[in-house]
Amino acid sequence: MAILMLVRWILALFLAWLSGRLITKLKMPAILGWLIAGMVLGPHALGLLPQTMLDAKWYRITITWMQCAFGLMLGTELLWKKIRSYGRALMVTTLTQSLGTFALVSAVFAAVFAVQSVPLYLSLAFGGIALATAPAPALSIVQEFHTRGPVTDTLLPMAVLDDVVGIVVFFSVNSYIASRVSGGAVPLYMIPVMIFLPIAVGAFPGYIAGRILRRRPDRAEVLLTLVIGITVTAGIGLCLNVFVFSGISLNYMLMGVSFSAVFSNMIPEEQLLMVTEDFRPILAVSLLSAIVDLGAPLDYHLILGAGLYTFIYIGARAAGKYLGARTGAALMKMPETVRKYLGLTLLPHSGVSLVFTGIVCGVLEGSRPDLAEIIKGTIAAAAVINEIIAVFAAKKGFELAGEIPARGK
Repeated sequence: MAILMLVRWILALFLAWLSGRLITKLKMPAILGWLIAGMVLGPHALGLLPQTMLDAKWYRITITWMQCAFGLMLGTELLWKKIRSYGRALMVTTLTQSLGTFALVSAVFAAVFAVQSVPLYLSLAFGGIALATAPAPALSIVQEFHTRGPVTDTLLPMAVLDDVVGIVVFFSVNSYIASRVSGGAVPLYMIPVMIFLPIAVGAFPGYIAGRILRRRPDRAEVLLTLVIGITVTAGIGLCLNVFVFSGISLNYMLMGVSFSAVFSNMIPEEQLLMVTEDFRPILAVSLLSAIVDLGAPLDYHLILGAGLYTFIYIGARAAGKYLGARTGAALMKMPETVRKYLGLTLLPHSGVSLVFTGIVCGVLEGSRPDLAEIIKGTIAAAAVINEIIAVFAAKKGFELAGEIPARGK
């Protein structure tokens, strides 16, 4: 049975890759083809990827490994010399776009709910879900089109910081909501653990990998070192999730980022370029797998049933991301292209939104299932619609910024 499921998954990845190739003929990013293929092949359509497979342990473990693996693309950008050059500007812009999105979405839904006599704390749930950005779609565009420039340089490290801010704000909001209704929640003291523990998990294997890479091994040894390092990192994370933090999911991408950031700062920059080039094929497969996994649970039927809340959510979130990024970039006098177009690359969202939705609904379902249904219906539909729009917007952002080389257009 497991072998049959594995064959179906490999076939699904091949069909998604083929869809990506076909859609590039229309001058659109391959990720759109991967995402649509995931939806079409998922449990809500053709069922080549059934729900039983998406829930299977071997599949979840594999996707966990892939999440650690594509974290390497972000971690290799976190060089101390680069961070020092734009550290303050990056921090301020991350905070304005993240917290700005949280504030705007929460305020808009608070106004709507005040009229409809819905508890106002539910507006904070929408704000907490909205502020996070799913990095995989934008990263796949960076990978596919080999984008280079200020927007790309800002986006990659921002994806890491955005994840950290998202964890802090969302779980703080979730704990507050839990205090208003019956149900469990993550204690506030666990929030720093959820941020710093994944960093620590990845740092130790990263240090060992850095010591090995310093000896300048050949290509085969480089790849073996990275694969073993990612496997050890993911394995430690899985053990912690299963045996120590049951019911709380640590961030595997953050583990991968930490792993690669440590060894990246231990080796010369020219060697790092060769290492990342050697890893590129594995990264490409990891991104493809992550995007198909992102698309598979999305139910395209929800587009037809999308209600007013869904469109309010998509519009308020897009405005928060764009205006927040533009405000922060302007305050820090960042390049004009960053001010104008960074916000467009921050719109992808669905993977993170669905995880956060599941967590907050788990708190609400015991005593306020009506409120849980509002969140579920709104975010599920928004995940489908927003992700398709966001892919176009992200690619257009890089294009308008002039960061897609001529051969990538």
